[in-house]
Amino acid sequence: MENTILVLNGPNLNLLGEREPGVYGSETLAQLEQKLTELLNEKDVTLTFRQSNSEGVLIDTLHEFRHCQGIVLNAGAYTHYSIAIRDAIQAIQSPVVEVHMSNVHAREAFRHTSVIAPVCVGQIAGFGMASYELGLQAILNLSK
Repeated sequence: MENTILVLNGPNLNLLGEREPGVYGSETLAQLEQKLTELLNEKDVTLTFRQSNSEGVLIDTLHEFRHCQGIVLNAGAYTHYSIAIRDAIQAIQSPVVEVHMSNVHAREAFRHTSVIAPVCVGQIAGFGMASYELGLQAILNLSK
């Protein structure tokens, strides 16, 4: 798994393109995955995509990819309260970049706190789908 980067999406991200397009845009999760695949097409990296609405599945996936090159994680609402996901990130060797499409700091107050940020190598928020591209670039830069 050395040359694998995981893009892991949490709850409700399967509804991209339908859910609050004013906040999240009109592109679907499948379109995002295609765009990211094309972006890294010429790199010696394998992208793996996973999405789950279940906290346990997200934790199991983090454990499964604990030795990969890196993880781009949009934990959705779990970002703000899942100590279990925080502990899973802290327990693995793979660097994790936290990403959010919206600027969580410009939204409701409960979204301003990330319990996973202290165990991630960085946080990118507010750039729409480009947040994922920046997250991938961060992982690639860490690997140099």
